[in-house]
Amino acid sequence: MIIVKVGGSVFSDKKGKPENFEGATVRSIAREISKFYPRKSFIVVHGGGSFGHPEAKKYGIREGLPEDWKTANFRRIGFTETHQAMLRANARFIEEFVRENLPAFSVSTSSVFITENGEVAYGDLEVVERLLELRFIPVLFGDVSVDLAKGIDILSGDQIITYLAKMLEPEKVVFLMDVDGVYDGKPGEGSLVQSLARDEIDSLLERLRCTASGTDVTGGICNKLEEAKKIAEHSEVWFVNGKVPGRLSGAIRGDGFGTRIV
Repeated sequence: MIIVKVGGSVFSDKKGKPENFEGATVRSIAREISKFYPRKSFIVVHGGGSFGHPEAKKYGIREGLPEDWKTANFRRIGFTETHQAMLRANARFIEEFVRENLPAFSVSTSSVFITENGEVAYGDLEVVERLLELRFIPVLFGDVSVDLAKGIDILSGDQIITYLAKMLEPEKVVFLMDVDGVYDGKPGEGSLVQSLARDEIDSLLERLRCTASGTDVTGGICNKLEEAKKIAEHSEVWFVNGKVPGRLSGAIRGDGFGTRIV
């Protein structure tokens, strides 16, 4: 089984109009998956992009529910609005996959996972496992979450994949990005790291100065590398450019261009 993470920057322009969606890119990704399905089974997880991120930031979802009723209710509304935005993004994904004759099926993340201070505390994967047995392609997404400590929080697609990898031990996890892979500096300045051992990730994080949470509400590349370090305990990990046709196929085959972590 292979898990594919479609980053928000791959299917939308985070700096563009709210809820813009690059259907042709997602259709191309679905087309590549169709070359390997049903010989291989897949789980797809997508990020928030221009759908969930603006709402989550606007309402301060990561700050949780305070005692103050007015602020708390403002965030409750935001919790709902953020989730609805992600459902709209997910619906667009399903449409594109079905166009390629792939039985993609939406799994609402906030109904499956409970977090504690932003980390997965519990996930009920029975439905996901059953869907895989029935040859569906479960499609999950970064979403809001009910949080045991803060009341509400955000659960990133990367964290979801870490939990899935731990519990399901897939053959591979492929992160689709809008750049060619992981760089040892800013893209365009640093060089592409084509092969990276799991025990080399910490030193790379230091070189990248990953001391803050990153550039978006879910942590950016720093968070991805932190999660990749955990995922690599259970699975081979790839970071490839999801906007370039053929890169996903190469990672699935094992001869791709990008960053491979073992």
